[in-house]
Amino acid sequence: MQSSKKQNKTIAKQRIIKLFSLVEKKAFEKDFELADRYIHLARKISMKYLVPIPSNLKKKYCKHCYSYLQPSVNSTTRINNGRIIIFCQNCGKYTRIPFKQKK
Repeated sequence: MQSSKKQNKTIAKQRIIKLFSLVEKKAFEKDFELADRYIHLARKISMKYLVPIPSNLKKKYCKHCYSYLQPSVNSTTRINNGRIIIFCQNCGKYTRIPFKQKK
């Protein structure tokens, strides 16, 4: 029984990664509705199987409206006071991500 749970989690993680690759492809083709739907599906898989979305993929969608963020198309990115600030133009909310500068 344990091996099937582990197997389900690995399959879920692979599906999440595959969905995000499809998201990037659809966003490049300017089909944002389908891209947002894929993000919704990836989040549902993540919650169902308790698999975290990788951190590099988490930064690619808005935490408030769950839409794909493509810089200068539907989001604005800037750096201020040691933080990356991403403004979503769909919902009008900000996401602030701290970072450490190398000395």
